[in-house]
Amino acid sequence: MLGIPFDANSSFLRGAANAPPLIRSALHSTSWSYWTELGVDLGVAGIFEDAGDISFSGEAFPCIEKAVGELLAQGRRPVCLGGDHSITWPILRAFGKRFPDLTIVHFDAHPDLYDELDGNRMSHACPFARIMEEKLAKRLIQVGIRTMNGHQREQAARFGVEVVGMQDLPALAEMQVGGLVYVSFDMDVLDPAFAPGISHREPGGMSVRETIAHLHSLMGTIVGADVVEFNPVQDVSQVTAMVAAKIVKELLGKMLA
Repeated sequence: MLGIPFDANSSFLRGAANAPPLIRSALHSTSWSYWTELGVDLGVAGIFEDAGDISFSGEAFPCIEKAVGELLAQGRRPVCLGGDHSITWPILRAFGKRFPDLTIVHFDAHPDLYDELDGNRMSHACPFARIMEEKLAKRLIQVGIRTMNGHQREQAARFGVEVVGMQDLPALAEMQVGGLVYVSFDMDVLDPAFAPGISHREPGGMSVRETIAHLHSLMGTIVGADVVEFNPVQDVSQVTAMVAAKIVKELLGKMLA
């Protein structure tokens, strides 16, 4: 696990930079066990490591790319805790140098394919446009989308994005991807009833159970992941922190199973 406490590219509310320590705290809470639903005991010493949070000593994106690249060079499989969704672009720049045939499975209410938003091409609404422009993945599968406008439909067609809207779920067959897989998980793919602690609440989303079923159905080898856009400022009774930790827990379990 690597914390990336960065939310400077959030377009509506700040606060996601405060999420990594709260996700960790929830993950290690004694209110539940370390066992995942796939039967992996994350409490076993050394089964996974925590690299702490990035300390930014310069421009954020080069720092993120460097930190993730160093972990990959050590043979690690980073699971990054955001932060806003803009961090996925520098993360994937590090992955793209080592994994040219990567498939991204992206869970989100929003496609994040804007060419720019409010004049910012690095906005959290734009990372997948940058990723596909730089050909950092051979496939991009987006799951749970329910806010796609005309511009983003054009962008999806331009980049050959495979979009699975909420109305098309379940999409368990689409999870049967081969090869190397990167999972990018935006917490607002979930219905805000399950995860109120997000900046952009979009009703009509996935349940926690639906989400876990899709994660468990992934067939490729998961080489890395990120969990982003948990905004503690918006949370209610730490509900979203626990849900984010549950997603991290099941991702780790899937990667280790």
